[in-house]
Amino acid sequence: MLLNRNMFVILITGGTGFLGSHTSLVLLEKGYYLYIVDSLDNSSIKTLKRIKEINHNYKNQFKFFRGDLRNKELLRRIFINAKDSGKIISGVIHFAGLKAVSDSIKNPLKYWSNNFLGTLNLLEVMSEFNCKKIIFSSSATVYGPSNFSLLNEDSNINPINPYGKTKQAIENLLTDVFNSEPEKWGVINLRYFNPIGAHESGLIGEDPLGKPNNIFPILNQVASKKVDKIEIFGDNWGTPDGTCIRDYIHVMDLAEGHVAALEFLLSNGSQCININIGTGKGTSVLELVNIFSKVNNVEIKYNFTDRREGDFAVVIADNTRAKELLNWSPRRSLEAMCKDGWKWHRKIKH
Repeated sequence: MLLNRNMFVILITGGTGFLGSHTSLVLLEKGYYLYIVDSLDNSSIKTLKRIKEINHNYKNQFKFFRGDLRNKELLRRIFINAKDSGKIISGVIHFAGLKAVSDSIKNPLKYWSNNFLGTLNLLEVMSEFNCKKIIFSSSATVYGPSNFSLLNEDSNINPINPYGKTKQAIENLLTDVFNSEPEKWGVINLRYFNPIGAHESGLIGEDPLGKPNNIFPILNQVASKKVDKIEIFGDNWGTPDGTCIRDYIHVMDLAEGHVAALEFLLSNGSQCININIGTGKGTSVLELVNIFSKVNNVEIKYNFTDRREGDFAVVIADNTRAKELLNWSPRRSLEAMCKDGWKWHRKIKH
């Protein structure tokens, strides 16, 4: 089925965040009209200005609302605004939520409130306005230990931290909602692995407010000498170099995966599917540090500390289902991830 993309209006929750902004950009490039909602608690409105810098025509292709998904009236207002403008929202890509594993262990109530209640409100309002297509930003944290084998969508589900448990609970909720009206709902849970990098323009990238939790913003800070060194959590994991192995994926590949999933739903109607989004290749934390240092010609100091609660030794995706169902494959190398992410930091953060 050939989609007439400018006939579809898509709501993006968390659309100014790292993943949401890059996915919004790909959607705009393809001609979709977007409603973007974000609380701006861990992102900046400047991201939308930079998206307009990439292409000035995009300023007429989206509307932004600031707010929290726990505010159901805000969500209703967005759908009513779309309807009154003659733009019926066809589907939702749902990124909004808190995402730091260590913070979720310290503040579980905050995570359950933001992630689960926010999604519950979203689904209730979607149902009210007969919008029943959703791509959910899930996570590989829903899986249990992998014993060094690739994780496929049927692997053991056993999250060990509150963040992962909220993702599992939302997937379960979405399954229940789908089963209540399987002929009407379309659901894809995208379980993605470790997105890093930035858009090749260097204009949008990962820009957490406050102290970053993810490895890549910390690498950028060490490279620019804002931070003395990076802490690597454990050197005794039973991997070849003793550090954790992860499946790092370029954020633009991940963004293109979301758009492929959306178009699959819009073309194929009623579905409820879990899909991994990763490269299928493992890279240790120490390897990532060394590659980043080499391709960008910068010094990265590091030291080893105790293992971090909630970590596994090896987490790598089996991405067969994404390739077969969505006709999607990751295209960008680890070197490109490191170059693009550092370009973003030098261009915007200095």
